[in-house]
Amino acid sequence: MKAVAEELGLEVVQPGSRAELWELAASRAPFDVGVVVAFGMILEQELLDLPRAGFLNVHFSLLPRWRGAAPVAHAILAGDEETGATVMSVDAGLDTGPIVAAQPLPIDPEETAGQLTVRLADLGARLLDDVLEDWCEGNIDSVPQDEAAATWAPVLTTDAAKLDFAAPAVEVLRRIRAFNPKPGAWAMHSDRLKIWAARPDEGERTPGVGVLEIEGDLVTVGTGLGTVRLETVQPAGRRAMSAADWANGMRSDAPTTLS
Repeated sequence: MKAVAEELGLEVVQPGSRAELWELAASRAPFDVGVVVAFGMILEQELLDLPRAGFLNVHFSLLPRWRGAAPVAHAILAGDEETGATVMSVDAGLDTGPIVAAQPLPIDPEETAGQLTVRLADLGARLLDDVLEDWCEGNIDSVPQDEAAATWAPVLTTDAAKLDFAAPAVEVLRRIRAFNPKPGAWAMHSDRLKIWAARPDEGERTPGVGVLEIEGDLVTVGTGLGTVRLETVQPAGRRAMSAADWANGMRSDAPTTLS
């Protein structure tokens, strides 16, 4: 966005604190409206009161489901079949403001959080464009969120991205998709091994949680229920590669399990 703004000759500033943000906004007041997307700072009421029409936030979920910093990943982790984009009027809470507009979007059963975010960004931009002028002119009424239906999507951590092969294969696969591209799902195999892509495998394989089985170009691993076929992995300190190339390059005394 910064690069496009500069190409269009728009001023770009990057406040690094609430004090800098306040100084910037106050120097431009009064102005019509503020818009935030994936913005890391909580906006205090004094700042929210500066624009004539307040602030709007484009959030990548169907609020009140998945309030917080990582709504896309948590929708995938939960196995949701649908998410969406919401334009909300910002209040002093965390994604608690009334809803101005929302539009659902089906989740592809194989897409990663990164891929879904791209589609939601496009949907959210179009939704904002549809409502912004009418909102500023007072032609749209917002609707309060249902607090009883709220769920939370906290920040994703590297520790949380560790795979648990005691879980069913369907949950392991959701975690691989949800943590792609950040911070990357991982397991231990001598050292940390990131797993970027995998799919379910229905072939006859040795059962057992975390047991690796290598047969030609197929690299499979047992879970608590079902088997997962690894497709793209990244050993520590190396580039991402096909699971077959990784398996072919392993020493013969390498561990036979992922943990």
